Amino acid sequence: MAKSIQILSTKKLSSEQKQALVNAHIDVIESDFIQTQNKPFELKDLNENLIFTSQNAVHSILADPKSEALKSKNVFCVGLKTKILLSESGFNVVAYTGYAADLAEIITLIYRTESYTFFSGNLRRETLPQALKDADVKFNEIQVYDTSLTPQKIKTAVDGILFFSPSGVESYLKDNTIKKEKCFCIGETTAEALHKITKNIIIADQPTVEDVIEDVIAEYSNKL
Repeated sequence: MAKSIQILSTKKLSSEQKQALVNAHIDVIESDFIQTQNKPFELKDLNENLIFTSQNAVHSILADPKSEALKSKNVFCVGLKTKILLSESGFNVVAYTGYAADLAEIITLIYRTESYTFFSGNLRRETLPQALKDADVKFNEIQVYDTSLTPQKIKTAVDGILFFSPSGVESYLKDNTIKKEKCFCIGETTAEALHKITKNIIIADQPTVEDVIEDVIAEYSNKL
């Protein structure tokens, strides 16, 4: 009997996501290496269009009693799940992409004459705001949530590690090293955070947790 495959997810998975791995005879350890929380903000000086690059920002805005008034504005966002959350909450999503760089390209090429308010977190990347600045697109930014690292030492040996954000990579590396483990990344930006650490990286075709899990199952299915 081959030894069972053990993987670590650097964020807690939903029961369906975890079950898919269990069904494939893969043992899962899971722990949240980052935490996010809403922060106080003021909804003022808003521009014509809104930008969201994460579900966290959407949840934070929805918790504000004034958020109803924003639903008349057009929204640009990153991530399919962010788009679904916005649409189901009554927002009009004009464009969504898998990555911030692609969204920046759409805005600067097609909608550059319009103005934007970007709802962000404290650890957001420079990709989108820098691209908008470089193209002289009018925008402002309101920080609506905080991300904090919650590093912890993992004592169990694992075959693979699942990463979902550059912050998650940073948090993991504070107390752990990566040797021969295979690293499964939700996207290019997350993988970039590992590029000086390991070459042993598999990047999901689409930036969703489900796609990461599909890669894990595909990788280990022939090794069990």
